[in-house]
Amino acid sequence: MKKTGSLIAFLFPLFFMPGILADSRPDFDLTATQDNFSLYYPTYLANGFFTTSSSLRGTDPTLSFMVGVIDYTPGDTPRPAALPGWGEMDYFDGAAWLNATPITAGSFLDYRQTLQMYDGVLRTQYVFTSSGNATRVGVTTFVSEDSTHVGVTSLSLTPGFTGTVRLRFTLRPRPAPAHRFQLAAVPAAKLRESEAETEAQIRRSDPTAPERGAEWYPGYVDIQSFGASNAQRLLWITGRAVGGAQIADAAVIGLPAGAVLTESGVYKSPQLVSLEIALRVEQGRTYTFTKYVAASQENWGGLKSSVIDWAKEARGEGFDSLLAKHVSAWHRLWQSDIVVEGDPEIQRVIHSDLFYLYENSTVNTTWAMEGCGLSPNYWGHVFWDSDSWDFPALVLLHPERAKSLVRFRYRTLPAAEARAKAYGYRGAMYPWESDPQKGIESTDHDFVPIGAREIHLDGDIAISQWQYYQATGDKAWLRDYGYKVIHATAEFLTSRVTYNPEKNRYELLHVCSGDEIYNDVPNDSFTNAVSQKALRVAVAAAGVLGEPPNPRWAEIAQKMYIPFSEKELRHLDFDETVPHDQKTWMGSSLTWLTYPPLDLAMSSAVRRNDYEFAVKSLSDLTPNINGINDMVPVIVSIDAATVGDAEESYRRLKFSNGPFLKPPFNVRSETPGNNHLYILCVSGGFLENFLYAFTGLRLTDQGLTAVYPPILPSAWKGVTIKGLKLRGESYDYRISHDVAGKVQLGIQPAAQE
Repeated sequence: MKKTGSLIAFLFPLFFMPGILADSRPDFDLTATQDNFSLYYPTYLANGFFTTSSSLRGTDPTLSFMVGVIDYTPGDTPRPAALPGWGEMDYFDGAAWLNATPITAGSFLDYRQTLQMYDGVLRTQYVFTSSGNATRVGVTTFVSEDSTHVGVTSLSLTPGFTGTVRLRFTLRPRPAPAHRFQLAAVPAAKLRESEAETEAQIRRSDPTAPERGAEWYPGYVDIQSFGASNAQRLLWITGRAVGGAQIADAAVIGLPAGAVLTESGVYKSPQLVSLEIALRVEQGRTYTFTKYVAASQENWGGLKSSVIDWAKEARGEGFDSLLAKHVSAWHRLWQSDIVVEGDPEIQRVIHSDLFYLYENSTVNTTWAMEGCGLSPNYWGHVFWDSDSWDFPALVLLHPERAKSLVRFRYRTLPAAEARAKAYGYRGAMYPWESDPQKGIESTDHDFVPIGAREIHLDGDIAISQWQYYQATGDKAWLRDYGYKVIHATAEFLTSRVTYNPEKNRYELLHVCSGDEIYNDVPNDSFTNAVSQKALRVAVAAAGVLGEPPNPRWAEIAQKMYIPFSEKELRHLDFDETVPHDQKTWMGSSLTWLTYPPLDLAMSSAVRRNDYEFAVKSLSDLTPNINGINDMVPVIVSIDAATVGDAEESYRRLKFSNGPFLKPPFNVRSETPGNNHLYILCVSGGFLENFLYAFTGLRLTDQGLTAVYPPILPSAWKGVTIKGLKLRGESYDYRISHDVAGKVQLGIQPAAQE
């Protein structure tokens, strides 16, 4: 083989040839360079149904997950089971295999990896050098938003030499977890030593590892069958998640036009299914290999025969056509957007938060949004995040996606009813942590008592059901789905309250505050306020449908006790008998009283006092920045907007980015100091600042109503919310200054694109 390392300089300009890097939009692009080799938090590509994770090379075996594919190993918490990794491809240039070569600046030259969020595509490019050889490498990967069972990755190679090269294409099952903790059965204190040891091993082994917490290991798919066809360039695997759904993956390979293979063969085992080829290449000529993948599970389409057919159909259609349809689908999604004038940094954060919400949502299904999306973090469980943090953003931008979130609660209503009965209550008692497939209680051992007391969840769920109706006016949906959930949660709350005859009021005792260090307290203000609104929602929903409401709903709501200090003219976090002095991740939960889905009615003076107390508590009781949850600055920003403080609202919003956004793809972590990643509730909360806080809008029975004056931080020239959906119509809202300098909110029918 002729070695031509001197041609590296020749290869650099080829990166800018058409098809290697498509036209980009800087406000939608996030890019990794060689500076990220030492610290790289992977992103992932998804279409709400299945995923593939990124890697620095773009060709490594990476994690992949599918909605509803859950490992139910007894004793452990339910957790997402990792699919066979499907993005892996490898290249041997005659001297070294690409994926076995350490990632260094000397071996991966002129490196760029760009997440093009506007197109929903990840593009990676570099010059791979080994032993004097040099090859320009370009990788393009997407998970189709148009054909939801299909994922595609394409590898383009331009060698700086003439000779024989080899390529390997694989489906690689994920091995069973090396360490498995009995999180559902054993107290955490007995697990800490082994967990700490495992986490240390993970951290030492690879600073770019996508698994950064030992407890977040993925579940296991037991491989049942596998196969490959050299003639068809086909690979396939079937399996079953432990105690869960059957899955099937298939991949077919597209070769460069006119390529003549010198070797071709397949390898088949439960650990690896692969196709390996060899071919002669010429210096300076580009060769493109495409891997067309189809994936499914038994509750979402067909299995083996279906995925094989879909993969072959994708290859028959071709890369360019599939990519064009995928990109077009993403461009339609971006017709609903938030545009800030004068702040490119904030603009990119808006787009990354929208991107992660969009790619983790589905249209008109019954899938909720997991706390950390389609990832193993927080075990893929569904929290109240889905209802109160993600839903409020989606319902105004893409109600057809928000609908899936509220319908999840209807689908899992029987499990919630069974749980209420088991605890001795009526109605439906939704789990604090729901398994996304069955909706059953999935909280780990130590947090089961907390989960049983964090009952604000039922109120949050009822409010989101009602707000879907308020936003869409869909009375048929309310009758067939939403009201059934609202009714059941109201009945639970009715059976859960305690009447205090001495004070003629209803109370909620033995609850866990949203600020969860305060467990087993009486009358948490947020819980009581949410429950009060949920009961009023039940009365209103019954009225819309002409159904007779339970008369106790209105009575309890009217007499619900929400702790208040007449002396300080502010709400209390909970009953005055409980000292508010613990060091916590949020200081005070009073900011949640003005959270847009709740928006508890109060005077402007009380609202200001609540806000100032919450900010002081955050300063006094959460002194360590690494302990602050990113939910806090985004909600404090909303609270600042309700009291009219535009600059403080802006400052808090900016703070929610810097220490929490991980490079290079704006992956949000729960706190600055932990690695609990893809924390989607904060993405939702960040966006709610623009949809509700800065506009002053709230969803009410009259639709989207201006409840507070709009505000506009001085750093921005204006904010436009494009394609906001309300009751079948689409609008553009704009916050700007009028000729006198006063902030105004304008509305007009959405511009057609």
